[in-house]
Amino acid sequence: MYRALRLEPEKCTGCLQCEMACSYENEGVFVPAKSRIKVFTFHHEGRFAPYTCTQCDEAWCMHACPVEAIVLDEATGAKLVHEETCVGCKVCTIACPFGTVNYNRDSGKVVKCDLCGGDPWCAKACPTGAITFVEEDAAGMDRMRAWAQQGIVGLASGAKTNAPRDKGETLPTYLEA
Repeated sequence: MYRALRLEPEKCTGCLQCEMACSYENEGVFVPAKSRIKVFTFHHEGRFAPYTCTQCDEAWCMHACPVEAIVLDEATGAKLVHEETCVGCKVCTIACPFGTVNYNRDSGKVVKCDLCGGDPWCAKACPTGAITFVEEDAAGMDRMRAWAQQGIVGLASGAKTNAPRDKGETLPTYLEA
């Protein structure tokens, strides 16, 4: 069974240690803007929410890539970008419904979370346990997908809805426009 990142926004303090660890591990510099995980700040509420690629089963980014530069890592379940194959067209950035595939101006290629080969630095660096690396069934992915689908259906019908949050639920929190 694969492992996944479990994100618990209610535990996040906005310290950005996850972003720093990710940027250093992947780019060799402590620059949060180069991180593959981001911490969204809800300024008016004083809350923070880490978010990154969910390694979707039906990875739209992977299916959209015209040169097949995004492939499944059978060992970790991560969808990996093969930099030597990527042409930097950015079609995958448009295809990702979560906005977690990003264009790297320095390389002219796209980047996304690769789970650090199965040992994610963001989880190791998080001092509050807001990011943990757990068995996939404990990550809450099924609930997150159901929550996301409810939002898609609601948006398609023109409704402005927020899915209810149960106490102890560990889903990403999104800002309502």
